[in-house]
Amino acid sequence: MRLAHNAPMSTHPDRSLKLSGASNFRDLGGYTGADARPVRWRRLFRSDHLAALTPQDAEVFSALGVTRVFDFRGVEERAAVPYDLPGVAQHSLPIEPTVVQRMKDLLEAGQTVTPEHTVELMQETYRAFVHDNAARFAVLFQHLLDRDEPLVFHCTAGKDRTGFAAALILLALDVPREVVMRDYLLTNDLYRMPVVPDARAPREVLNVLWRVQQEFLDAALHAVDTDYGGVRGYLARELGVGEAERQRLAALYLA
Repeated sequence: MRLAHNAPMSTHPDRSLKLSGASNFRDLGGYTGADARPVRWRRLFRSDHLAALTPQDAEVFSALGVTRVFDFRGVEERAAVPYDLPGVAQHSLPIEPTVVQRMKDLLEAGQTVTPEHTVELMQETYRAFVHDNAARFAVLFQHLLDRDEPLVFHCTAGKDRTGFAAALILLALDVPREVVMRDYLLTNDLYRMPVVPDARAPREVLNVLWRVQQEFLDAALHAVDTDYGGVRGYLARELGVGEAERQRLAALYLA
């Protein structure tokens, strides 16, 4: 079933923080989870990178009371665009942007890259999140289980690595899958694509790379269902989040 990304969603308080320097910064609160309890507002935030926050953005960010940030950017991404937020602990959980490198390799080899091929590359990337990067997501969940102080997790655009992490968190809280998908697709409404000077890839390919599609997250969730018998099996076997841990997550993050 294809989902309309403009389906009605909770709007109080604002889900998007409307930051000038981080367009995809948003709250995971308000979605209905286990026992019909909503996810608490102003505890869990997902975002694109935080290196371009304006002074006004920084004031908004500071008022949120965030004490910890989890950065999924690769080593070179993080070194190229660093940031510092006073009083906020940064935790690096690097997941290298393999699809970008593969695109570069194909273009340098003189191959033509189509939007359809790019979709396939993105699906492969999402399957790799499941199978190759579970340890990074497991660390994030360890911190989630430790305490409920406000936190932000992000990558460069806040759409793929961050999108899968957000999906795992919401699914662990028993938010319905179709709602999780709607949150995932919100990136297409919020994220401002960067200006890429002298881009070698066609515009239609860049539109695939810098946006999200249901097929991307579906690829990851299909791998979870096929290889682990569902989200709960994956959470327990790969992330160390069994029944007791899910109950603690609910106690910490559901109202």
